[in-house]
Amino acid sequence: MGGTRGTGPDLEEAGRIARAALTYDSAEGAALVRRLARPPADRRWTAIVEGGGVVFASLSTRDAALGHIDLLAVHPDEQGRGRGRELVGAAEEWLRARGATQARFAGNPPCYAWPGIDVRYTPAAALAERLGYERYHVAWNMTADLSTDLSVETDLDRLAGQGVRVGVSTGGDDRKPIVEFARRNWNDSWAWEAETADGVVYAERDGEILAFAAWGGRPGWFGPMGTAPAAQGLGVGRVLLRSALACQRDEGQASAQIGWVGPLRFYSRAVGARAERVFWLYRRELG
Repeated sequence: MGGTRGTGPDLEEAGRIARAALTYDSAEGAALVRRLARPPADRRWTAIVEGGGVVFASLSTRDAALGHIDLLAVHPDEQGRGRGRELVGAAEEWLRARGATQARFAGNPPCYAWPGIDVRYTPAAALAERLGYERYHVAWNMTADLSTDLSVETDLDRLAGQGVRVGVSTGGDDRKPIVEFARRNWNDSWAWEAETADGVVYAERDGEILAFAAWGGRPGWFGPMGTAPAAQGLGVGRVLLRSALACQRDEGQASAQIGWVGPLRFYSRAVGARAERVFWLYRRELG
């Protein structure tokens, strides 16, 4: 359903380019390339690696008429030579040939690099606008400082008194009921993210999953997380958020991005997270 122009060595080169070009995501550049090259099985996608640049493109599984430009990076040594324009053109050609009538610089859930174009990548935003893309939405991340107090011991005792147990899954058979919980209560996208995440913290009572919080699905980021209606009001979400972030801290991270945030107030109060990264989402019709 997907593939690259070339094989393994091209993806290695793509990782090298991403590390050099993605100023604000350099440490995750190669991991992002690997992530985008292992999307859900039903995704149609491509990676084009040439001329010192790389572009990933994919079709939406919800609407085959929507195409996504998932990642665009040009090595600093090749910038200013029109490489970005050429790569976007090649991606649009690939999308058009497969029936897409619209292209977007916007995240294609559940396997994406960013919600859109980080406003700090000004040349990328300028290129999109120069090519006729219109800005149609704004998304944002929050940053959690992992040096803050993330303790939950008192909360764990309180939950235990209500029959709720909190556990950690790093893979294996204990992940399956969490994945099914995410699918049943939300959608296949969240289920795939829960299944492929580096780790998941979960709450259960009498063998029934009540809530989960994942991290590392998108390299270095936190999410998704969700709580079933039956557990709302127990304070489970705060406990799972703090526990998951503590796991990311134990893995060596100093901060974590909470991606594509909705409830600003919850994250701000629970861990002092701040809105920081802002993304512009772009689209244009493919003639």
